[in-house]
Amino acid sequence: MRKFFGTDGIRGLTNMAPMTAEVAMRVGMAAGAHFLRGAHKHRVVIGKDTRLSGYMIENALVAGFTSVGMDVVQVGPMPTPAVAMLARSMRADLGVMISASHNPFADNGIKLFGPDGYKLSDADEAQIEALLAVEPKLAEPAQIGRAKRIEDARGRYIHAVKQSLPQTIRLDGLKIVVDCANGAAYNSAPTVFWELGADVVAVGVTPNGLNINDQCGSTAPALLQETVVASGADIGIALDGDADRLIVVDEAGAIIDGDQIMALIGASWARQGRLTGGGVVATVMSNLGLERFLQGEGLTLERTKVGDRYVLERMREGGFNVGGEQSGHMILSDYATTGDGTLAALQVLAELVTGSKPASELLHQFDAVPQLLKNVRFAGGRPLDDGQVQAAIAEGEAALAGRGRLVIRASGTEPVIRVMAEGDDAGEVERVVDMICDAVRVAAH
Repeated sequence: MRKFFGTDGIRGLTNMAPMTAEVAMRVGMAAGAHFLRGAHKHRVVIGKDTRLSGYMIENALVAGFTSVGMDVVQVGPMPTPAVAMLARSMRADLGVMISASHNPFADNGIKLFGPDGYKLSDADEAQIEALLAVEPKLAEPAQIGRAKRIEDARGRYIHAVKQSLPQTIRLDGLKIVVDCANGAAYNSAPTVFWELGADVVAVGVTPNGLNINDQCGSTAPALLQETVVASGADIGIALDGDADRLIVVDEAGAIIDGDQIMALIGASWARQGRLTGGGVVATVMSNLGLERFLQGEGLTLERTKVGDRYVLERMREGGFNVGGEQSGHMILSDYATTGDGTLAALQVLAELVTGSKPASELLHQFDAVPQLLKNVRFAGGRPLDDGQVQAAIAEGEAALAGRGRLVIRASGTEPVIRVMAEGDDAGEVERVVDMICDAVRVAAH
């Protein structure tokens, strides 16, 4: 078991291990030492979201990286995909994003990207973990790194995102509400849409260090829904705290999840001859309706375990260029090396502006199969190894055989068992989920 790295970097409550200034400095030392390869001058790009604790974590990381001889480029509040892009375009050895994504402001995290702009492999993370346990080799005084802040990073990212659309496509005539979650894209996302001609109503764009994801953004879309309806907008776009995922709201205020977005982009790109790999990559949590829809289009749905990094690994292995998660991570590998909510939103908007359907029709690509997810918190141990739990799971699988799916997994970030079932009979789905949850609760106490 790894002590520091979870399913998406290092994350935790600020000023509690592992999310302390001391650990952050050690991570800088360890990651810096791991990427000190070759004779060139080494460089790391560091970005962050808008959390108050970002100042503390950033300064600690800078101290760690410079102490082992790595130069640091600080780009300030930037979306996670922007940091990945800048690390690659600036020929850096490493990119670091300080963010806890959709979590409340009190949490923070450290995500690492390699020189190619992709999240680190499990092997790289394991080697950095090993270096955290040993005394670092510090640079000679004359070899200590320098830190520099660049001011045009946001402009570079905005330009790159806009390049994903053909020059012939403009957003004139579209009224868009964008909710930036008081997070990393509070400035860049509204600017992208405005520069392409849209009438933009921006909310969640007044970060104060404490209000990131607070009743706004992709995990709390009520504000977006209300604003879209009240303003008569054509569509709403909600990003999360670090802007690597999105949720869409149609003109009637209905929420559209990542599965419908993947269906739209995948099918559209296939018709245009742009889709590679013969299908789309998603996780085990994506709705069975998406799988059936893609099959009807002559396409496949490849499933991975939960986590956008695993989606991307499968995309790279199989040559796919569209993938994502039901939660809103969209990876369009023709343009980005990680999930990018703003970039994916542009693909949706391009479909909207070039077609004749409103968002409510355009983004209803399939009827979702009834799906239910419940979480059971446990104090310790391994509830999924319990015999009664395994028997309940086997009974649930038998009940849904041929008519649905069952996904049981332990969370990678908290002591929670997630129980998800889906099938054509909503009552049966609920019965199966409740039965398994009850068995887990008994085993967990």
